[in-house]
Amino acid sequence: MRAPASSTTTQETAVLENDRQDDAPVDAGPSRLDAVNQQLAEAYPELSPQLKLAAGYVLEHPVEIAFQSIRKSASAAAVTASSLVRLAKRLGFDSYEQFREVFQSAVQAGPVELSGRASQLRSLASQTDDQVFLDVGDAAFDNIGRLFTADNQARVREAARLLLGADRIAVVGFRDTFACAYHFAYVGRIAMPNIQLIRGQEGGLLTELAPFGEGDVVVVFGFEPYCAETMRALEITRAAGVSAIVITDTLRSPLVPGATITFPVANATPHFFPSILSAITLVETLLAECVAFGPDDLVDNVASFESRMRAMGAYVESS
Repeated sequence: MRAPASSTTTQETAVLENDRQDDAPVDAGPSRLDAVNQQLAEAYPELSPQLKLAAGYVLEHPVEIAFQSIRKSASAAAVTASSLVRLAKRLGFDSYEQFREVFQSAVQAGPVELSGRASQLRSLASQTDDQVFLDVGDAAFDNIGRLFTADNQARVREAARLLLGADRIAVVGFRDTFACAYHFAYVGRIAMPNIQLIRGQEGGLLTELAPFGEGDVVVVFGFEPYCAETMRALEITRAAGVSAIVITDTLRSPLVPGATITFPVANATPHFFPSILSAITLVETLLAECVAFGPDDLVDNVASFESRMRAMGAYVESS
């Protein structure tokens, strides 16, 4: 039987043989897209400029990697085809085709189909000339659609187990992601009183983080431009042995290395500020998963909170 044609040309193979400065393998044999992405994120700071361009394109364009030819992907990434081959080799794959198969399998699992809803939104509003309104809607549906993938479903379950097993949970997010951290802490604390929002006000970051150590978890939010305070909080907790769940905009984020679990969330928008819609949706998904699969105490905590609020007159009763 004739062997399948390789996507790597003789010239590319020659380049690969002659350029070994980046070819020390990281971890061999990744079989899932999240494992590949995590390896790329860990290796990214040490890559050469060409491999950084290649890795950046791979992280940001999984669908294109899955279905484009190696030459087309290389052209879009502004690198040579052999750079993509070397990147695949660096991650422990025998060939670029083997590397690409991981992306093809993941893309076939795909996000929940929301593009139809986005198209419907555009159709319903087509009689107006408010393109900004339409573009924001399209971006919102696309961002959330990218969140609900098979890999993320497994990752959410893993993160929920980590949160449920933690002694204490610190939540960190400053500036553009403070709303995400606050929402996680406010809603999460209703069911899990061991959650603490880290504010870092008036030089209190070290004091607030001092009690956290092994057996604890920190949930960190950060989008580009990444806040120095967020990086500092992550460094402090990592040094203390705290497990980190990182929610960020790309696996090239400096928050990713060393994280126990990473969620890259889409935040594209025509708005002048990064969208937090996917991050807030992820927060709600994580907390729902914790209550659904956690001990009965969590449900009791929610019921007790609501009773206390009503007893104190926190809500306006409808007639």
